[in-house]
Amino acid sequence: MSLFIQAAHAAPETAGAASLFGQILLPVAFFAIFYFLVIRPQSKRTKEHRAMVNSLSVGSEIIFAGGLMGRIKALEGDYAVVSLNNNTDVKVQRASVISVLPAGTIESV
Repeated sequence: MSLFIQAAHAAPETAGAASLFGQILLPVAFFAIFYFLVIRPQSKRTKEHRAMVNSLSVGSEIIFAGGLMGRIKALEGDYAVVSLNNNTDVKVQRASVISVLPAGTIESV
């Protein structure tokens, strides 16, 4: 009967420090990958957008979230009055500005 049954042997005891190191290394590696691929680029884009919004001035040509473009006529706190053409002015949040255009872009379009 012992012909088909192998003797069971206990596995040698492994070092506890190596096991603990492996258990800590995996979550730290996942967090590092998540940080460099998601968190850091998003915070960089947010910082650049905040700097662009703070640099807005009267006369800047902008595109805002609705896809419209115009020239800033006045700044009122967190809002900007944007002139879309000679007869139409709209008030938009400064944070809705997507990009600042080079001077003279509106006339060339």
